[in-house]
Amino acid sequence: MKNTSREAAGSTPVMELQNIGFGYLPGQPVLHDISLKIHAGEAMQLTGANGCGKTTLIKLLNGIVFPDRGSYLFLGEPLTKRKLADSAYAKKFHQQLGYVWQNPDAQLFCSSVEEEIAFGPVQMGLSPVEIKKRVEDTLQLLQISHLRHRTPYTLSGGEKKKTAIGAILSMNPRIWILDEPMNDLDAAAQSWLTDFLTSLQAAGKTIIFTSHEEQLAAALRATKKDLA
Repeated sequence: MKNTSREAAGSTPVMELQNIGFGYLPGQPVLHDISLKIHAGEAMQLTGANGCGKTTLIKLLNGIVFPDRGSYLFLGEPLTKRKLADSAYAKKFHQQLGYVWQNPDAQLFCSSVEEEIAFGPVQMGLSPVEIKKRVEDTLQLLQISHLRHRTPYTLSGGEKKKTAIGAILSMNPRIWILDEPMNDLDAAAQSWLTDFLTSLQAAGKTIIFTSHEEQLAAALRATKKDLA
């Protein structure tokens, strides 16, 4: 794992793992004794061989799976299955954290791009006026207004990725988690995504991503250096 910025001295991490262990089957650990701290505004790249547990780790950070051992602290408080079973807490948690899946087909489920982008704000209970504004702003920012009525499964790989990102962007989370964000993107789309994520970091967002490549991490390091 590589952290592209320095820890903020004395601040409470937005996420902290303490000696985490997890396995899908008894006696077959996927994660073993993982400890890390992630502070607000940092960017962290998770690297490693295929099958080493990167995707499992980000699922754990997203509250999709829960550790067998150790503790996960979110904003200084333990995150547990029982706590996420409380609908009010779960809503607050998921509004602060956006997860872009490696395969957009696993994330997109609405009948149109416009509905995908509106889904999160609707779940947040925003007013119809605010939902419409967020959808329009997102479509324009990502330059996908022409796709608003398209069904996601008919889109290209790059268009699906932008739609998946738009579905998160419209909720404006403080933390972004992306699983292999550069996969299946051509050079132009990779360049766009790099610029987009560096702009998020410049705006103070926390970014965690898995990747085998250094291009994105290098760009985020450069952005952090320029902001220092």
